[in-house]
Amino acid sequence: MPVTYDLEGQKRVYATWAKFYDKVYQRMLARPQREAVAAACACGPDILEIGVGTGLTLPYFTRESRVYGADLSLDMLKVANRKVAEQHLDHVRGLMVMDACRLGFQAERFDAVTAQFVITLVPDPEQALAEMDRVLKPGGEIVISSRLVDDGGLLAPFWAGLAPLAKAVGWSTDFKVSRLTGWAARTGRYETVHVGGGYFKVVRLRKTASAG
Repeated sequence: MPVTYDLEGQKRVYATWAKFYDKVYQRMLARPQREAVAAACACGPDILEIGVGTGLTLPYFTRESRVYGADLSLDMLKVANRKVAEQHLDHVRGLMVMDACRLGFQAERFDAVTAQFVITLVPDPEQALAEMDRVLKPGGEIVISSRLVDDGGLLAPFWAGLAPLAKAVGWSTDFKVSRLTGWAARTGRYETVHVGGGYFKVVRLRKTASAG
């Protein structure tokens, strides 16, 4: 069956979240976000962040970076743009409204693509990953941080049971790590170089240099 997109519904939710997102999540997500940004910066200066939201991560990038951010929500991006101006984040080269499944960038444009706490919310994660692959240079990395469940973990049934409730409020509790690593393996172009532990995980998928 075709994937159903309720992009307008998502935009309405994000318009509300934009007003208090930072107060709720800044401290909670700082550790995995900083880890993901550091991994992306190590790949090279040209970086795309998908789901940049209110720009929580933007101050974490090095000044030598050239960062572009994409998000579905204009309301979130308005907050991010204020942050860029007020904190003089000159390494941020552009913030734009964009669907993760339909990125408006040329092929092999970026040294790294990072998606932070968004992959579990995208209606078609595999299509979003395919778009990340398209715009990523060979040798670069897709760096994802999110709430991800270990396959076969002791709490996997518990998180699966909570999935319907979480979905009702726009979250996900049962998105498995193997959905990312399995996609990487199926492409034949990626190797999984890191899967972090803990409640929030950072997953790094490297595009082989011969993939171009």
